[in-house]
Amino acid sequence: MKLIQILGTGCPKCAKLFQNAETAVKEAGVEATVEKVTDINVITGFGVMMTPALAIDGEVKAVGKLLAPEEIRKLLA
Repeated sequence: MKLIQILGTGCPKCAKLFQNAETAVKEAGVEATVEKVTDINVITGFGVMMTPALAIDGEVKAVGKLLAPEEIRKLLA
């Protein structure tokens, strides 16, 4: 099972990235948990200075971008 984390303080782009990640998981048919991380100390602990960001299994894959579900699916493969 994969852990997908959306790193952001709750802005509209962060919310949309969360939705896109859930869509990507459903479309890819993989087992994954999608969670929001809003604690700024945790976000900066990932080395992220710009949100939204996406991490998969603790590894940051995108920073400052709103990825489409198709782009997230590719990262899950």
